[in-house]
Amino acid sequence: MSPVRFCLIGAGRAGLVHAENVARRIPDACLAALCDANPEALNTAADRYGVEKRYADFSDVMADPDIDAVIIVTPTFLHCRIACAAAESGKHVFLEKPMAITVEECEAINQAVAKADVRLQLGFMRRFDKGFQRVKEVIASGELGAVMTVKSIGRGPGLPPPWIYDLKKSNGILAEVNSHDFDTVRWLAGDEAARVFAQAGNFKCADARDGFPDFYDNAIVSLKFARGALGTVDGTCPCHYGYDARVEALCERGLLQAGTVKDGSFFQAQVNDVKVTGEGTVLGSTVKSWRNVFKDAYLDEMEHFIACVREGKTPAATGKDGLEAVRLVAAANKSILTGDPIAIDRSDS
Repeated sequence: MSPVRFCLIGAGRAGLVHAENVARRIPDACLAALCDANPEALNTAADRYGVEKRYADFSDVMADPDIDAVIIVTPTFLHCRIACAAAESGKHVFLEKPMAITVEECEAINQAVAKADVRLQLGFMRRFDKGFQRVKEVIASGELGAVMTVKSIGRGPGLPPPWIYDLKKSNGILAEVNSHDFDTVRWLAGDEAARVFAQAGNFKCADARDGFPDFYDNAIVSLKFARGALGTVDGTCPCHYGYDARVEALCERGLLQAGTVKDGSFFQAQVNDVKVTGEGTVLGSTVKSWRNVFKDAYLDEMEHFIACVREGKTPAATGKDGLEAVRLVAAANKSILTGDPIAIDRSDS
């Protein structure tokens, strides 16, 4: 069977994670083309992976009959246009989070892929991490009873790029950093949020204060799920001490955790799955340092996407999952601006 032929659209740092996997780690995939409006980024990446087809305009990718699927890793405000164009040209879509800027854009993407009967997968790689998967498996087994609370932490070490300061283009760090966390709490709760309340502040990004007074670099979001469970999303960028991704699910008869931070000379973090039983027994296994914490998850999610393309299956992280994360981000941003809890309206669903 021939490899699935990909074009990577967006040759920045995040895009190159996928380029490495498609070009060098997955035998069933071929990095057939690259697309980026920045000539230096485009040519540097293409030279690195020996890719001959190089496009500055994503429209040219859609006209290429030799491309089976695209990986979209561009600024969020471009996602809808590119994803819809890809679907309309019959190409399968792997779309990095956040799915889009608005719920309406997410709906447009979902309608386009449904009409074209192509596969769409969101880049929620935590669903493919062994520690996070273990938490999900134990919850699903019912061993520890129902989920009562889910807390997810997502903190990035570096300063956000200036385009994120404009919430009209980015929806802020709750979208750009914490889309993973909104997806995680929803995934583990196994339910939809009914109400959101959020508070935020700009503590570190002084450059944004004058031009973008609504920008925040820290946020805390509380969620109430339809069946009663509670959720928390804790987001920071920059936190400076390192990459920090953790989740905790408190169940009726015990505690489940994935991720931890180990204080050290360079704030090395480790991801592990931990189970605390009602009797107080603690079980766990350390996996990776923070530098490569999701390396295998990125690989596994792309292998899963390729299998879905070949077999016509529905991916584990769907357009609905992407839409719901955007819906919660939008509600949280509205709550920050108004100071009020926001009831989630799904009358458009």
